[in-house]
Amino acid sequence: MKISNKLPLFDLLQATRNFFLNDAFIDVMTPPIVSNPGMETHIHPFQVGRAINKELLPLYLHTSPEFHMKQLLSEGFEKIFTLTYSFRDEPNSETHRPQFIMLEWYRAHERYEKIMDDTIELFAFCCEYLKSKGHKIAQGYESFTPTKMTVSEIVKEYCGFEILDYLEKEDLYNLISEKYKDIPLGPIKDYSWDDLFFLFFLNKVEPHFKEIPFLLLYEFPHHLSALSTLKDSDNRVCERFEVYCHGVELCNCFNELTDIAEQKRRFKNQAKEKEELYQYSLPEATLLFNALEKGLPRASGIALGVERMLKVILGLENPFYD
Repeated sequence: MKISNKLPLFDLLQATRNFFLNDAFIDVMTPPIVSNPGMETHIHPFQVGRAINKELLPLYLHTSPEFHMKQLLSEGFEKIFTLTYSFRDEPNSETHRPQFIMLEWYRAHERYEKIMDDTIELFAFCCEYLKSKGHKIAQGYESFTPTKMTVSEIVKEYCGFEILDYLEKEDLYNLISEKYKDIPLGPIKDYSWDDLFFLFFLNKVEPHFKEIPFLLLYEFPHHLSALSTLKDSDNRVCERFEVYCHGVELCNCFNELTDIAEQKRRFKNQAKEKEELYQYSLPEATLLFNALEKGLPRASGIALGVERMLKVILGLENPFYD
């Protein structure tokens, strides 16, 4: 991206700051070099090394500022946001670079439905701000009506069955092998339930998202809970949501898990999967555990890819600096 083409991104960053500062959020900073970069099984960090003697240190570039943001929540901060570079070791694509700008914000003492409202309002605010600065808004975003659906509802909409009836790995494997023969499957032992779900979802459900300008998808099956709570009235699902804009995944939100024993159990399982699949391990998430032990309040939080938001609002082919 040429220097002259960076102005839309700078305007989007300014719009984002204005939105949160207008709502009395505190703009915070977190360190990018950390002892634990994040525990997600399929997200890979960059390890930090010394240039002089080529020694690798037990430090990493963070894949998200999440753990430090939660440390701030445990210290009494209530409404915080950060705009920072995050780093993930994945191939370049239309929607990803190894270094990208992440927006994260958290609300203490609020459930994730409040973050849903924030996300819709932020997107509309940024569209209007960019338009006021003379940028041409992509078709579908001059005005838009958010679509909100649960995972259960959207699978029924496009595939005609209840995904929550297939929460056992064997049941989901059999469904895919019998009903969706165009999806290639190996032996069942090669898959977790998550693997099977995403194999099905990416092939049979996500392609329809290109038709929808702004889709807020929530209540994922409990296997995909990550750092989110389970729904009290139906523990088959977890309290998280994602937003897709014409098929581009924009953000991921959790109603935050505050139970340290449950968090350690989940991280242990993720660490085992990472070791089995990718043959490496990460240090314990001590910073997060300390925050949970100190007392993380009931809270909700979200991570949003800023360049992805710029891409969809302006219809850009490449929103990144390179």
